[in-house]
Amino acid sequence: MSPFKSSTGLPENLAGFLCYLVPFVGGAVFLALEKRSRYVMFHALQSLIVFGILILGHVASGFIPLLGSLIALLLQLIGVILWIVLMTAALQGKWYKVPYFGDAAESQMRRL
Repeated sequence: MSPFKSSTGLPENLAGFLCYLVPFVGGAVFLALEKRSRYVMFHALQSLIVFGILILGHVASGFIPLLGSLIALLLQLIGVILWIVLMTAALQGKWYKVPYFGDAAESQMRRL
């Protein structure tokens, strides 16, 4: 467990894990609650960005005839893999950045 606490009173790695446990919603909740921990804010923003893009991709794939269901299946597979990897990394206390989206989360974190 992380020796550092977030402003929610939880250890940082547990709060980072909870950002991903309920994709998108967990990130939104911890982004609203967290005032101090850059680690938790990063994981909350990354959760919002990554899973928000996946949600938009699922919605957009519904409008594509024939290939839409294949694209949706691929997005679902990517989403499950990212979900497991990101939860594991956050619980271990790692600052794992998803390519492109992690950089966007980091730049947004600097603005907060």
